[in-house]
Amino acid sequence: MNKTRMGFALCGSFCTHQKVLRELQNLSDTYDIIPIVSETAAATDTRFGAAADFLEEIESVTGRRPIRTVAEAEPIGPKALLDVLVIAPCTGNTAAKLAHGITDTAVTMAAKAHLRNGRPVVLAIASNDGLSAGAGNIGVLLSRKNYYFVPFGQDDAAGKPCSLMADFRQIAPTAEAALAGRQIQPILL
Repeated sequence: MNKTRMGFALCGSFCTHQKVLRELQNLSDTYDIIPIVSETAAATDTRFGAAADFLEEIESVTGRRPIRTVAEAEPIGPKALLDVLVIAPCTGNTAAKLAHGITDTAVTMAAKAHLRNGRPVVLAIASNDGLSAGAGNIGVLLSRKNYYFVPFGQDDAAGKPCSLMADFRQIAPTAEAALAGRQIQPILL
C-alpha cells in the first residue's frame, strides 16, 4: 500500500526548527515526505544552527534533498505530487504572503501549486506578531477553503503578548483531519 504523500515546508522561524524536525521524524514513518524549505531557511546561519546542517538533517530524515526554489516547487501542482502540504513553522511573513496571493518563495509556490488541485494545506503558525500585525492575515486564511490550522495559542503571554505558536505535536492529527476535509478542534489553545 502506498503512503500518503506529504509536502513538508519549513520557513525561517529558526527557534522552532528543532521541535519541527522532531515532528518531521515522527511523520516519516507514516507519510512519504517531500521536503520544501524557504530560501531564507535554506541559506541563513543563526544562533540556532548552520543552514547546511539544517538541510542535511532534513535530507537525512526524509531521504530527499529539499525543494529550495520557486522553479523546483512549481511542478507540485501540475504533477499533483502531494496529497497534503504542511507548512511548519509557518511564519507571519509566509502567512501574509499566502493571505495576499504573493508567490515569491519555494514555500508559497508549493502552496499555490498544491491549492490548484483543491487539496489541503496545513499551517503551523509561529509568529511573534500573530496577535498584532499578523492577526488579519491569520483571519483571512482561517476563512479560506482548503487551509487548515494546527492548534495554536500564545507561547509566552507575559513576555511576548502578541506571539503565537502552534502545538507542533498536533501536526499529524491536523493533517489527518485535513485530508478528511475537517478542521481539528479546538483551534485555539
